[in-house]
Amino acid sequence: METLSNLFSFVLHIDTYLGDIINNYGVVSYLILFLIVFAETGFVFTPFLPGDSLLFAAGAFAAIGSFNIFLILGILWLAAFLGDTTNYWIGHFFGQKIIDSPKIPFINKKHIGKAEEFYKKYGGKAIFLSRFVPIVRTFAPFVAGIGKMHYGDFIKYNLAGGFVWVFGFTLLGFFFGNIPVVKNNFSLVVLVIIGLSIAPIIYEFVKVRRK
Repeated sequence: METLSNLFSFVLHIDTYLGDIINNYGVVSYLILFLIVFAETGFVFTPFLPGDSLLFAAGAFAAIGSFNIFLILGILWLAAFLGDTTNYWIGHFFGQKIIDSPKIPFINKKHIGKAEEFYKKYGGKAIFLSRFVPIVRTFAPFVAGIGKMHYGDFIKYNLAGGFVWVFGFTLLGFFFGNIPVVKNNFSLVVLVIIGLSIAPIIYEFVKVRRK
């Protein structure tokens, strides 16, 4: 319970924690951010790491000179792309072993069959939209790999989704993160970001249910 509380605090106060990382590690902070984004998108067991809020905070710090905006955009986009790619191939090569593992009961053959059917019809849209939904963006490329989604299709939406996600949230932080009302209410801003992130998937869900 304490770990969950600490994690929630880390996400809500990512600006404070990121400031400490920059002060303590300097240029190594680029590598730390790369690893966080890579792990959040690349491994199904680390969906709890900050994503949207971290990008926004990184942009805000870039605006005051703590990061080079062009370098941080490139590094984070690369991390997002490599993370999703890694997750896809883990699902592709080790999916069956993971499905058969009793430690992961929520993944089974029935779910995989549905994933194959889903990605065959909505693959591109699913991969792109998942970028903007916490936790889902960690799971989506893994399921796409298990479902044997064509890698040529996957990589296009991986690149596009990663670009829009990283550049969108980071530049929002760059241009608006240091406005006094935003800076003084960062926890509320993070909650709004999370709400906006979930909105696309809710829209798609409602649209499908109506059909």
